[in-house]
Amino acid sequence: MADVQLNPAPDAAGSPREADNPRDSLVAHFGPDKPLKLDAGVELAPFQIAYKTYGTLNAQRSNAVMICHALTGDHHVASTNPVTGKPGWWEIMVGPGRPIDTERYFVICSNVMGGCLGTSGPASINPATGKPYGLDFPVITIRDMVRAQAMLLDRLGIETLFAVAGGSMGGMQVLQWAASYPERVFAALPLACATRHSAQNIAFHEVGRQAVMADPEWKQGRYLLEDTNPRRGLAVARMGAHITYLSDAALHRKFGRRLQDRSNPTFSFDADFEVESYLRHQGSSFVERFDANSYLYLTRAMDYFDLAADYGGVLAKAFKESQTRFCIVSFTSDWLFPTSDSRAIVHALNAGGARVSFAEIATDKGHDAFLLDEPELLAITRGFLDSAAKARGLKG
Repeated sequence: MADVQLNPAPDAAGSPREADNPRDSLVAHFGPDKPLKLDAGVELAPFQIAYKTYGTLNAQRSNAVMICHALTGDHHVASTNPVTGKPGWWEIMVGPGRPIDTERYFVICSNVMGGCLGTSGPASINPATGKPYGLDFPVITIRDMVRAQAMLLDRLGIETLFAVAGGSMGGMQVLQWAASYPERVFAALPLACATRHSAQNIAFHEVGRQAVMADPEWKQGRYLLEDTNPRRGLAVARMGAHITYLSDAALHRKFGRRLQDRSNPTFSFDADFEVESYLRHQGSSFVERFDANSYLYLTRAMDYFDLAADYGGVLAKAFKESQTRFCIVSFTSDWLFPTSDSRAIVHALNAGGARVSFAEIATDKGHDAFLLDEPELLAITRGFLDSAAKARGLKG
């Protein structure tokens, strides 16, 4: 298709701007005649979506799996990230012979709206001005992200998805897919998520946003125009958020109170403890691959997510008479999205008459467990998809 392109690796002259010309990515362009209608009440056009695919779409176009990434993720789910040089963020789950088997399924993962790795967002060039959008970019919701993904599928000629899967913010997208397009989703795998963001989680996000906006280099969101970068503020935001992805037990197991490369305290404010050094590394590495304004936009999208509110406050109505098969998974040490959130989803699905299975996995790895080598999660995912594939008539 003329409006889909594969951008090559950068040449020796330097890498292209990832926000508009992402490396090693497919890019779907939507012109003024194909606007994205946003919950904010505006139509975004033109816009683009960066994505990756893995595996082969079968003749019946019935084996497509949409992977939805989390807050700081991207579309490089099962291949080397060209920005960081690191493996894909879910290679433990997606790939040949993996639970989401790319020898069996056609896997699609797109960078979300508001992102910074090739899908339109605040770092993208505003065609009306020729300059980066900054805060002129409209506020995005989870439903907007899913609308854009549905438009991408339309462009690819894929009417229905065999499955949609994702964790955290990705899990929110999975739930929105099942509510907005039930006829297009055969199976749904939302992990470590909720149907709405809690007051505590909104509070954590606000602390992170304020850290970014308090950085003098943020320049009221115009830092790209002024050739500055609010690195310190974004790093602090990342450090605070990263703590919420772990558990007290995991932090104790990994670091305890061990000192970093020293036998005695320095009696200063240097990173005396290993856990301090770890968080500083998390912050400094994050700012090399992520845009500060995108962080504001995506955290806000999570804050606004409240699926029941779209159905008169009754969550069960979101899934009424749904034919989608669901597998809900939570983790015992996830205090960001505790098991009670997942049970609320299960109860709503049961009330709506949907097919649903549920598992709570015992682990001390915290919220990030869905990204890690958790054998029980891998087995559950494989079993659920195998069963759903049999029900849909997909060949092994």
